[in-house]
Order: sequence, then C-alpha cells, then structure tokens
Amino acid sequence: MKKNIIIINSIILIVLISLTITALSLYNLRTAGIKSAIHNAESISEVVKSGLTSHMINNNMDKVGTFINSVSDIKNIEELWLVRSPLINEQFGDKDRNIPRDKLDKEVLRTGKIAYEIDESITNTSVRVTIPYNAVAEKGINCLNCHNVKQGSTLGAVSLVLDISVLKEIGIKSLYIISFLILITIILFLIFSKKILNPYFSLYNNFRINMEDASKGTYNKIGLPSGLSKEMINITDDYNNLMVVFKETVEDIEKKLQGFIGHQISDKNQNPLAASKDIISNLSDLYQFKKQVELDNSKEEIYNRISQIFLNKFNIKNFTFIEIDTLKQKMQKIQEVGNSFHCSKIMNDRPEKCRAARTKNDIISIDFHNSCPYFENKEKSYYCMNIDIAKNLQLIINFVCDSKEELESLKNKIVFIKSYLAEAAPSLEVKLLMIALQDSAFRDGLTGLYNRKFFEEHSKKLIPQIVRENSNIGVLMLDMDHFKAVNDEYGHDIGDKVLKELSSILMNTVRESDVVIRYGGEEFIILLVGVKTEEDALFVANKIGKRVRENEIDVYAGNKLKKTVSLGLSMFPKDSSSFDSVVKNADIALYEAKNSGRDKVVRFEEEHVSSVDLF
Repeated sequence: MKKNIIIINSIILIVLISLTITALSLYNLRTAGIKSAIHNAESISEVVKSGLTSHMINNNMDKVGTFINSVSDIKNIEELWLVRSPLINEQFGDKDRNIPRDKLDKEVLRTGKIAYEIDESITNTSVRVTIPYNAVAEKGINCLNCHNVKQGSTLGAVSLVLDISVLKEIGIKSLYIISFLILITIILFLIFSKKILNPYFSLYNNFRINMEDASKGTYNKIGLPSGLSKEMINITDDYNNLMVVFKETVEDIEKKLQGFIGHQISDKNQNPLAASKDIISNLSDLYQFKKQVELDNSKEEIYNRISQIFLNKFNIKNFTFIEIDTLKQKMQKIQEVGNSFHCSKIMNDRPEKCRAARTKNDIISIDFHNSCPYFENKEKSYYCMNIDIAKNLQLIINFVCDSKEELESLKNKIVFIKSYLAEAAPSLEVKLLMIALQDSAFRDGLTGLYNRKFFEEHSKKLIPQIVRENSNIGVLMLDMDHFKAVNDEYGHDIGDKVLKELSSILMNTVRESDVVIRYGGEEFIILLVGVKTEEDALFVANKIGKRVRENEIDVYAGNKLKKTVSLGLSMFPKDSSSFDSVVKNADIALYEAKNSGRDKVVRFEEEHVSSVDLF
C-alpha cells in the first residue's frame, strides 16, 4: 500500500467519523427540540385550561376570545385555537362554535390523547400540537358540576402551532463549526503525517521493495530513513542482519546442491531458494529411485522403471532404449515408447554409424543443419544421449519431440534425467554381468554356442510353451564326418578351427528363434522352434549339409580342407510326446545317416530302432 493511499484513507475515515457525529448531533438536537415544543405546548394548554375555567366560574365567557388572543401573542406561538367536543355542543347548543379544523383535532377529541405533527422545510420547522381537555372531578375543580358528562370524557382541545426553526439554525451553525473542525483536523493530520509518518512510510516502502527483490533471489539490506524511533531502528537492524545470514545460507546451499548434481540455474531471475527446493525434491525422488532400482531383479525391470520416470515425472512421451555392442557391432532395441525410433534403418544395418555412440556426446536437433544425418523424420526434433553401462556395451536413449518448445523443455530437464540414468547405470551393469556370468555357464568356450547344460535347462521351459501353442520342434542331431582324422592329421588347432567354421555356418543358416547347441565334441543339436512341417525341417537340414560341403577351410600354406556332416531329424510332438525320446530318435537317425554312408540327412523312422538297440 502506498503512502498517498494510506493518507487518503485516513482523511476519508476522519470525514466519515465527523459526518456521523454531526448527523447524530443534528438528530438529537431535532428530537430534543420536538420534545421541548410538546412540553411547552402542554404548559401553554394548562394556562389556557385554567383561564377558561376561571372565565366560566366568573361568568366571563364573553371575554374568552381576548384571553386566547393574548396567549397567542407569546413568542414562538404561530397560531392557537380551541376545539369543542360534540358533547358540549349537545349540552349548550351552538354547534358551529370551535369546530375541529383538521383530522388531528378530530383524532384527539375521539381518543382523548395528545397528538402532534412536524412540518419541516429547508429553513423552517414547526410543530402542530393538539392537547385534549378531559373532564375531571378533583378538589377545587369539578367539571362534572357544569357539564353533563362522565369523568374522563373529552370536553375539548387546545391546538397550537409552535415555531422551532431556531433549533434548525443552531444545527446549521453546528454543522458549520464541525465542518471547520474537520478541515482543521485534516490539515493537522497532513502536517503530522509529513513530519512524523513520512520516515515510517519510507521504511515501509523500503521493506516492500526489499521483499519483492528477495522473492526474485536478490537479498539486500534496507536503508534507514532519518526520523525513526530507536525501536524501529533496532528492528530494521535485526532484519538486515537476518537478510545477510539468509543470503549467505541460500548461496551456500545453492552452491553445494549445484556441485552435487552438476547443475547450474539457467534462469537468472529464478529465486535460488526455490531452485534449491526443486533440487532437493529431485534428490529425494532420485534417492527413492536408486533404492528401488537396486531391488529390481532384471535388466528389463530397470528399463521399465526408467520408462515410468520419463513418462510420469518428466512427461516425456516418445523415447527409445537401444543397446549397442561396440565389439560385435550389433544393436538391440530394448524398448520403444510412442512413435520415436526414426533412425531404425541405419541402426539395424550399421549400428556403428550412430553418432551418439561414436562420439559419446549428446546429439541434439539443430534448425539449420543436421547434427545427425540418419534421423529420418524431418518434421520432428531429437535428443540422443549415450550411457556406458558395461564394457563394449552402450545404452543409447533417443528422445523425439513434436515441437521446438518441447525440445527446449527437454533440455532444461536433461540434467536431472542424466542423474537418474547415472544412478541406474551401476545396477544395469550388475545385471549385465550376472547375465554374462550366467551366459558363460551356458556357453561353449570354443564355439560360443549354447552347451549341453543350457539345452537341458532351456528345454524344461521350451516344451510346455510349444505344447500350449500347439506348435512343433524339429530336432536335428548333427555330427561332423571323420573329424578325428582332422585332429590326427592337422592337429587340434585346425580341429578347433573346423568346429568354429561349422558353428558359424549353423548360426548363419538357421533363424534367430532357432537354438544351436554344441552337444559334445563334434556333435551338435539344432532345435528348429516352431517349424511348420517336417519338409521345412528337412529343407533346413539339407541346406546345412550343402553349405558345409561347399565350405573351404584354410589349414596351412594355402591348403584347403572340405568336410561333410551327417544329420538325423526327429519331430516333436509328432514322433513322441516325450521330448527326451525325440532327442534319442534324432540320435538314432544320425547313427543311421553315418552308418549308411555319411554326408546325408535321415528322417527318423521306427524301423531304425532295431538296428541301434544292439549297441
């Protein structure tokens, strides 16, 4: 509130109080004047009544008019007249004498009670009063001796019009005086406010400005105007000391929090205290997130939790998680939310081209040139970041924004987003190490294929799924022909190379959904999961045999080596409802293939069993 507003409001309050007092005074003065006029009228009526009684007793009624005129000459009496009751007229006749002039006279004659009216104008005020003359039978005066009426009957009335304008004149003079006093009071108040209140108004204004600056993050001391009381000076000094301590504390908190998360306030007009509050709130949420991530059982749970943070806390609707193995140059899309993966073409074929993975820097959409040439949707903006989650494994997070405003909002949030990712990275690394450790227990050290232990564990989960889906598995049992001769002639190094070449052919021939297992030595099992018919399974088996047969292996000094394989096929659940039996059947078919000349595919048949049972 400004100084002028306070003064104006104070003056208005003074005027209202003064006018209220004046109005109450005028009202009381008017009321007192009316009561005084009625009292005077009653006194005059008593005089008139006494005079009339005296004239009647002395038989001088002919001189009553002179008496009434003399009374009418009293000051402030504008008019005076007598009114006779119908009872008197009936007794003495002369019905037209002293008849009622108006309804007030008639009312008083009827009720026997005093009545009055007020007649006011701007300059004059008069009171019209009618006072009854009631019959009494008292000692000294007994109206019943002369009048044939009951006691208390109204014999007549005295009517008067009294001028009380002098009271209005007194009220007007009072109004003048009060107005003058109000003016003097306002002048004195203005002088007082200027000399006494100005320093306090200035101090108030300084406080107001200081508080506005503090709300914007600027903490300054308040200047002291001259003329303040000692108490106000002490209060202001205490406030200034508080602001100094507050400023130092806020700056210290801000620096430590910013140092903790590596974040600087981008908006200079933002209140550091409010920014610190936001940082603390985010740190609290981050701590809770870290605790939950540490309790997650799998990598997928962690990615789902990060997705929920992006969606619910940061209101990001389009993003993709991509893992890139920089050693194998392979990409795996882990999760896509919304319509966000607009660089899938290059990422699927050449993941090493990803600019975020290659530079290990954030890649941000720019208006006037393409920071990433592989982002295909020109109507949207992007923000890609890289997180190292394990050795040779990078997590690329691709954010897609529908507008430039959304991209700018994302940039402001990116520091806190990276804080969440930094907290999740160690847990992701642990889960990946556990996966790698588990995978190493299920992998063959030489070929990298799944081993016999994995086959036994995986089949326990796979078979119920195949049964539920009413699907098939083609079980291929494969053995390299005359492999012992390779080791004997070329050594185990070349033998290992031959097995690796065979493993590569097998992996490149079957589908990703199929499972290739090194069952032992030169023996392999291939599970054709979900194969539709045995003809399809035989086609794959023959394709494998053909590729192995055509493959040339460098041994030494330019010498080439070619090998062949024998394969046995059995179908689950067509050949047996027991998966172990189907595996055994494939082994029997393999034996038949080797026994009948090698380098061929043999489909299991029941008659093959008798030839193997001897062994």
